[in-house]
Amino acid sequence: MPKVNVYDMSGAVVGEVELSDAVFGIKPNKHVLHDMVRHHLAARRQGTQSTLTRAEVSGGGIKPWRQKGTGRARQGSTRSPQWTHGGIALGPKPRSYRYDVNKKVRRLAMKSALSAKTKAGELLVIDELKMDEIKTKTFAAFLGKLPVSGKALVITPADSENVVKSARNIDGVTTAFVGAISAYDLLRAARVVIDKSAVTRLEEVYAE
Repeated sequence: MPKVNVYDMSGAVVGEVELSDAVFGIKPNKHVLHDMVRHHLAARRQGTQSTLTRAEVSGGGIKPWRQKGTGRARQGSTRSPQWTHGGIALGPKPRSYRYDVNKKVRRLAMKSALSAKTKAGELLVIDELKMDEIKTKTFAAFLGKLPVSGKALVITPADSENVVKSARNIDGVTTAFVGAISAYDLLRAARVVIDKSAVTRLEEVYAE
């Protein structure tokens, strides 16, 4: 079983915790992680782009010149795609970019991401992650005492208003409770700061 140090809110090491091999110690599946990142980014696309076809561009109701005898190519409308200010042929229309990923893939991706972070030494476990008041300065000082650099993801066992509001103005720091994290969130963070009870919750949910 992988072991990691446990820190308190002062940044001191107060112990060690053994992590489940089934959740934090598997061999990361790169293909599944790639698929989940693509799935996450595709779901974020709005898909609202839209161009006007020749039927939707205003005007062009009259034939620009007679069919024969002018020496020019026959034309039925000035809103055909080859005309300036005409419609767009085969242009994009509103659509959804979402696609489904089955439950087994989601679970494997989450365990792969957690295992990758543990193996790289980027998972920091906190004995009890809590804030008695909303104070950005206090939370920033707490992170400054940990080996945290770059983007950080702070995971709490439940939605904590004090932690969320204390961290939201710190550049590069995002927060999430244990039931709302994704493999994408884990992978994009340079360090994952997680409450010890949230670790237990993850092991309960994802251990086979």
